[in-house]
Amino acid sequence: MTREGASASPPLPQLQSASPAPLRPRDAASIMLLDRSGGNVRVLMGRRHSGHAFMPDLYVFPGGRCDPTDYRLEFSGDLHPAVLQALKTTERRRPLSVGRARALALAAVRELHEEAGVSIGTALSRPNAPLPFLPDLTNLRYMARAITPPGQPRRFDTRFFAVFADEAEIDPSEILESRELQDLQWIDVKDCSSLRIPEITAIILAEMRTGLEADPLLPHERRVPFYFTRHRRFVRTLL
Repeated sequence: MTREGASASPPLPQLQSASPAPLRPRDAASIMLLDRSGGNVRVLMGRRHSGHAFMPDLYVFPGGRCDPTDYRLEFSGDLHPAVLQALKTTERRRPLSVGRARALALAAVRELHEEAGVSIGTALSRPNAPLPFLPDLTNLRYMARAITPPGQPRRFDTRFFAVFADEAEIDPSEILESRELQDLQWIDVKDCSSLRIPEITAIILAEMRTGLEADPLLPHERRVPFYFTRHRRFVRTLL
C-alpha cells in the first residue's frame, strides 16, 4: 500500500534467479591432542551438537573459527620457526602475516580450552584475562590445511595442528565436556570406524597415521598437505 498522494512504483521485472555467490571461507583452526602413553597413539575427539548448522552429530577434533581477539592474545612460548614459516606459506604469492599465522595457532589452543577444558600453557591468575593461562605454542605441529567446498552452510579455511599431551604436561584423564562438544573420547588413530566423522576428518587422520609411521616424533619440519576444491574437483597439494 502507498501513502496518499504518492505514486506507486512500477512493478519490477521478473528476473531468473541466479546462483548465489559462494560463501567466503573464514579462518579456522583445529587441534589434534595426542596421547601416546599407551601402546597406540590416541587422539581426542568429540561429537558436535545436533543443533549446529555445520556438521551436526559428527565427531571432530576440538576447533573453531579464528576470532579477532586471537590476534591480541599473549603467549608464553612461540611457534617453532618451521611451523610459523609453513603457516605463512599459501598457494598465492603473498604469504600470511606473522600475526595472522600466529592467531590461527592461538585460536586452536583457545578452542581446545573452551571445548575440552584443556590448557596448553602457563596458569594465569590475572583478573579479566581473556584466558586463564598464557598459551604455549612451542610444541604445536602444523599437520594440514583444508577449505570447505562451496555449497555448504558454513565454509572454513581450517589449519589443523597436533600436539602430544605429555609434551604439553596434560593429563589425558582430565578432560571436560562443554556445550560445544559432547561425548569426548580418546580414539585410536588407527581405528575410528565406530564413529561418524566428516570425510575431511578421516582424510586428516590418514595424514596423521602416515606422519606417525614416517616418524613417531612428528617433527616440526614437514611439508603440509592442503585440500581444496577447484573446478568441482577435490585437490591435494603440498605447501
